[in-house]
Amino acid sequence: MNIRAAVVTAINSPLGVETLELDPPRQGEVLVRIAACGVCHSDYHLVTGGTRHALPVVPGHEGAGVVEAVGEGVAPVAPGDHVVLNWAPACGRCFYCQRGKHNLCDTFAGSMWQGTMQDGTPRLRRNGHPVYHYCSLAAFAEYAVVPQETCVVVSKEVPLATAALVGCAVTTGIGSVRYTAKVQAGECVAVFGCGGVGLSIIMGARLAGAGIIVAVDRLPGKLDLARLSGATHTVNSSEAGPIEAIRRLTQGRGADAAFEAVGLPELQADCIEAARPGGRAVLVGLSPMDTITPMSGARVTRQEKSVLGSYYGSANPPRDFPLLIDLHMTGMLDLAMLVSRTYRLDEINEAFRAMLAGEVARGVVVF
Repeated sequence: MNIRAAVVTAINSPLGVETLELDPPRQGEVLVRIAACGVCHSDYHLVTGGTRHALPVVPGHEGAGVVEAVGEGVAPVAPGDHVVLNWAPACGRCFYCQRGKHNLCDTFAGSMWQGTMQDGTPRLRRNGHPVYHYCSLAAFAEYAVVPQETCVVVSKEVPLATAALVGCAVTTGIGSVRYTAKVQAGECVAVFGCGGVGLSIIMGARLAGAGIIVAVDRLPGKLDLARLSGATHTVNSSEAGPIEAIRRLTQGRGADAAFEAVGLPELQADCIEAARPGGRAVLVGLSPMDTITPMSGARVTRQEKSVLGSYYGSANPPRDFPLLIDLHMTGMLDLAMLVSRTYRLDEINEAFRAMLAGEVARGVVVF
């Protein structure tokens, strides 16, 4: 079938919206009609080359849609199901899955970074030549063929433009609080960066019962959203030093758990510095490959700080996606507030411009 999709064809060039050929799903694969896909900085790393990937590639990893057809041997989903797409599928059998680290499953890692399905070939073509899938999904497209393990069935009551954010930002943010940092009631939390992931961290900290929640950003509009999400204090980093402000709020100690949600090495260094002695610094934002985060090893040692990486919020999507949707449906999480703007597919470059300018919490391409 022919579909329209956004394609990265060259580094540092705008995305093009093109007509591509999409093959039917094969064994263990699912055809999904994409309803919505969030616009995430991780996709933009493909444009800048911050993430190295085979080109041409269709980005989009924060998607939700409706199952249209399934290949042989598919059990967990059926046509008509509403699904949120999980960009880190797990086999349940490998070394990491057996140790409860489904987000680090290595069974799918090779094909994911090659931009193919599990058999080593893509399902997308342009004029007979291969086009690759980002994160096994390629969700900036009208339709996608994906491994069945990426499909998590969710309630049909939740709008798919909202549900799509559970596929990355919401799970990453709330999971980093719940599973990586294991924030406890009454603890002080600091969050550097108040985009979709940072706001989700704030929501997660509020759910965990954190006492002081300090949001740090340089844009007043983002700080307004942070307060609505549950931040008790905000710091405009273009006007005041965030580390000093965090220490003033904590009798000079620093945060019990500090989170970096952007992926900038200099901000990661601030996050580590903002954690108190014995505290946790959690790096959640995805940095460009080959960047180096500066930090004082002596201070980390002498102050017994823990520096933790959080990949996909240390989550298990088949378990956590429905839980987060339920929290939204019962009013415990207001995920709809994260959707600042919606775009048509042919507005994809404008969506990335607005993201880079800090004009949105999350933009969503709606089909």
